[in-house]
Parts: sequence; C-alpha cells; structure tokens
Amino acid sequence: MRFMMMMIPAVYQQDTPADFTPPVDAVEQMSRYNQELQQAGVLLSADGLHPPATGARVRFGGGKPTVTDGPFTESKEVIGGYWIIAARSREEAIEWASRCPAAAGDMIEVRRIFDMEDFPADVQAAAQF
Repeated sequence: MRFMMMMIPAVYQQDTPADFTPPVDAVEQMSRYNQELQQAGVLLSADGLHPPATGARVRFGGGKPTVTDGPFTESKEVIGGYWIIAARSREEAIEWASRCPAAAGDMIEVRRIFDMEDFPADVQAAAQF
C-alpha cells in the first residue's frame, strides 16, 4: 500500500514570507529522517513546498476558473511538504509519521493513495488513458 504523509508546518500557518528558508538544523534533522525512510526501503518520493505566498489556487464554478494568488488568509492548514511511502498497513504508515523530527505545532496527515485495484472494473475501465 502507498501512503502520502503531508506535513502541515506551524510556520506556514502564519504570514510566512515568500523567501522563507528553514533553519539548517531542521533541514539536517529532516535529512536524517528521510535517509532512515530510504534505508528501510519505504520511501518512494519526498519534497518540500515553497510557502503559500508563492502559490496560487484555481477554483472552479460558474463555468470559468478563478485564480487566487497566495498567501491564502482563509486557510487553517497549509501543506509544507510530503512523503510518499510504501507500508504494509495504515498503522505502519502512522508509525513512520510519528518518527518525524517535526517542530512543536507541526502536524502530519497520513492518507492512503488509491491504487487502481481499489476500484470496481467499470471505474478502472473509465480511468484508462
């Protein structure tokens, strides 16, 4: 099973400037954690995301997309990065998330990724491209 672990850092819940750079010690700790995931053979992908001030949201409705540039003041939780891991169970994925060297106030959301086999045959057929 594949899981996405989404980091919701406390620092991104504030008015983080577009040129924000994480502290060196935090990056070193996260690098060690990522190496642990890699050495265990569970890490499939991982990336950090720039602050919301550099992003955009595209909303759909009324027949025309609407673009809103960041930061997004109405947001309560903003994703700051992610990992995609392979785990045998939801509990194993949660265990890996629990080991993250996160800062006080940070949160990681763990969600299973759909595999095509999770869907009925008609949905699988519709998804072919």
